[in-house]
Amino acid sequence: MLAVPAMAEQKIGVVDYGRLINESPQAKALSDALEAEFNPRYKQLVEQDKALKAKADKLQKDAATMSADQRSKAEKDMRDSAREFERKGKELKDDSEAKRNEELVKLQRVVDNEIREYAKAQGFDIVLVQGVIYATPAVNITDAVLASLTARAPKPAAAPAAGAATPKPQPR
Repeated sequence: MLAVPAMAEQKIGVVDYGRLINESPQAKALSDALEAEFNPRYKQLVEQDKALKAKADKLQKDAATMSADQRSKAEKDMRDSAREFERKGKELKDDSEAKRNEELVKLQRVVDNEIREYAKAQGFDIVLVQGVIYATPAVNITDAVLASLTARAPKPAAAPAAGAATPKPQPR
């Protein structure tokens, strides 16, 4: 018969990593920064799309009264404008995805470090992140780590003076 060594009681914690990534103030700051960086280009694309649709409507309306040369030139202009719109849309998508992925890696490092620091400070022997199907609330330290991330987050700038107009971000 094999003797099993007695193990000291282990302090185990579990975190919901996705929740930390989505709900942390650092994630909100990342989202706001990405929106501030890419929203102007998005708005330009929306305006370009409106102009393209107006041009298409005008071409359709005026096609019957145009000469063959005029119609051909207008159709070529429409194709060129549509290609330009698609190119700019693809560039925006590629640029924003690349920047988001780059910033997400930085955010993951912050969250990982915070989990490690919290676990060390609280004397945890192990903290599980993935592969956990069930954990009791007693071992779930997500709220505590989220509070720690919140405490370390940069404080928002002071509110503007009374009466100052604050522009609201427009939904996409």
